[in-house]
Amino acid sequence: MATFEHIGTTRLSGHPWFGRHHLTPAAPVDTIRQMLRHELRDTGWPYQRVLPAAPMAIPRTSYAEVFRASAALVELLRRTALETAPTTEGRLAAYRMPESENQLFMRDAVIEERYPDCVVRPDLVIGPTGPRFLEFNVSGALGGVVETHSRLEVWRRLHADEEGRTLFSSPSPFAVRAEMFRSLCAELALAPRVAIVGSAQVEGVENRYFQIEADYYNNHGLTARFFEPEELSEAWDRAPHLRYPVGLRNFTIPDWLDVGLDTTPVQEALDNGCLLVGTQTSTFMHSKLTMGLLSEGRPWMSTADRALVDRYVPWTRILSDRRTAREGQEVELLPFVVKNRDLLVLKAGLGESGKQVVIGREVDQAAWESAVGAAVVDGTSVVQDFVPPQTCQVSLIADGADEAHDVEVAPVLGPLLFGGRPAGLFCRFYGDGSAGIVSVRAGTSSSDNCMVAI
Repeated sequence: MATFEHIGTTRLSGHPWFGRHHLTPAAPVDTIRQMLRHELRDTGWPYQRVLPAAPMAIPRTSYAEVFRASAALVELLRRTALETAPTTEGRLAAYRMPESENQLFMRDAVIEERYPDCVVRPDLVIGPTGPRFLEFNVSGALGGVVETHSRLEVWRRLHADEEGRTLFSSPSPFAVRAEMFRSLCAELALAPRVAIVGSAQVEGVENRYFQIEADYYNNHGLTARFFEPEELSEAWDRAPHLRYPVGLRNFTIPDWLDVGLDTTPVQEALDNGCLLVGTQTSTFMHSKLTMGLLSEGRPWMSTADRALVDRYVPWTRILSDRRTAREGQEVELLPFVVKNRDLLVLKAGLGESGKQVVIGREVDQAAWESAVGAAVVDGTSVVQDFVPPQTCQVSLIADGADEAHDVEVAPVLGPLLFGGRPAGLFCRFYGDGSAGIVSVRAGTSSSDNCMVAI
């Protein structure tokens, strides 16, 4: 069984928010390597040359802070998105949503607007003053759920004592999501039968990615089935006791359109009463324009709301030629953005996986001005303060290595919230210690793990 190791001042130490202890490897590195790869086999998860040697452990107070702030901010984000216009049509216009997003809404507007935020994963880094939320991913197709479940399966087996106890704690993503569906079914007086809707035809995803979750539910008191789009009529066009009235919308419209998948079967399921969460209204919460509105402040926000946003959300503004507040003063936004690229990041409203993101300090002035000019014309981008990511020490296993090695990395944290409940803390980083936009599908040194509380 692993033990705690104190990170002394003469060694790599990182930011104090991460704590001063970490967990040591609990088995030979080859055993850890094989177990980690076995758990994520046949899911489409990319091969990683650098793997974690132990879970990333942080103090319980830090762990609790992340989820406390996440839940509070998600509620503010939801209200901000809904109040942009009184109807779906008005919101589509206000956000200048692409026509492809004008689909898959429930006929019942109350249900539609009640359940957009069932599945959320913010992305945050630890800045000089603590957690800073860079964006909010609001979608049933979040990355990190299967991965966190799989990492925890390994760590719990390796780090448990003879009575099954571990030195750390973490909720199980699947267990929390199963409880979310139980509560949802109870609230709506529906049978606890869950459809997991996705497709292994999407690049980088395989059938087992969805089946792992369905199997978990079936083994824990729910009835669940994974549906490809062409099978989805079987979720509703059956005898009442065989229908699947609720489900997980584990796909994005752009991903399906990219591979030529038709969303019509999903619309038919929705029109026939199948509730798939998060509902399409989640796309308004997901848009970074909502973060811009929240950061700028809404008339209904209390003093406590504003203090929460100021503490945890970097200064973020919808980019346009106008005046706005900056550190207590009014500034002309566009000239300020052009002159201060080293301070800012430019982000498209619906960009994903680090796409459509320009970090000002990483490009020259001409490239920055060109990107800003195009974004102003489009009208659906934000600028955000650059947050210098702080570091922590982790133990990693490189391909071919016989021992783990310690590295200082700058992780991006992804707290999972299902139905508002903490469901595990996914994180990703570059194993060579570099920082920047971290995507596990970009670069040979990218890696992932889960954070646990100690």
